[in-house]
Amino acid sequence: MAAARRLPGVLALVTGGGSGIGRAVCARLAREGALVAVADRDAAGAAETLRALPAGAHRALEVDVGCAESVAGLMALLQAHFSQPASVCINCAGITLDEFLLKQTEEAFDAVLRVNLKGTFLVTQAVARALVASGASGGSIINVGSIVGKVGNLGQANYAASKAGVEALSKTAAKELARYGIRCNTVLPGFIRSPMTDKVPQKVLDKFAAMVPLGRLGEPEDVADVCAFLASEDSRYITGASVEVTGGLFT
Repeated sequence: MAAARRLPGVLALVTGGGSGIGRAVCARLAREGALVAVADRDAAGAAETLRALPAGAHRALEVDVGCAESVAGLMALLQAHFSQPASVCINCAGITLDEFLLKQTEEAFDAVLRVNLKGTFLVTQAVARALVASGASGGSIINVGSIVGKVGNLGQANYAASKAGVEALSKTAAKELARYGIRCNTVLPGFIRSPMTDKVPQKVLDKFAAMVPLGRLGEPEDVADVCAFLASEDSRYITGASVEVTGGLFT
């Protein structure tokens, strides 16, 4: 007997939905019955994700999460197309521009924080505002951070700083939005196979995998499953939490 779907008819916005973890999240939420808005700066990637989703009134939308005007346009399109605000939002959009601290440029630092931290702030704020304005009884915002934001990583001063900020932002949002029934949680992936890891030599990936107590790198679906739980009523008493999806790494 098939399990009951946990998000029937729920509108879910997924940023960074054009690839990697974001694509897996879109697929998982669609299987739970959600209407999925696949948002990404890469319109072709978002369209590819959309084509792979189960039949439904899903939509692919282009957005630059680091630009307030672009995010406002996304909110307007969601309202026009679905006639409701997104009651579930998963912020997966993120970039890396790795370099050792002594060589890192101001431009690279700013670019990573613009997408990873400012983008998460702008989308979280916009989704929360739309939910409050609509009088909705609740909602779930899930921000994808990284275990690197807790422990740091060589060559990732900008990335680690941005993801630490995402976690702090989420905890603060959880406190402020609880009065409206809106929950906000963070998922902290460890080493997950994604377009980002495609650039890493296999011998380095093997070394990473050997560090993980469960003995393997994570898959995007491992993160997506946790996001689906946090999006659903199964996690109705969880807010301000950070869930590590690391295979036991750094615990």
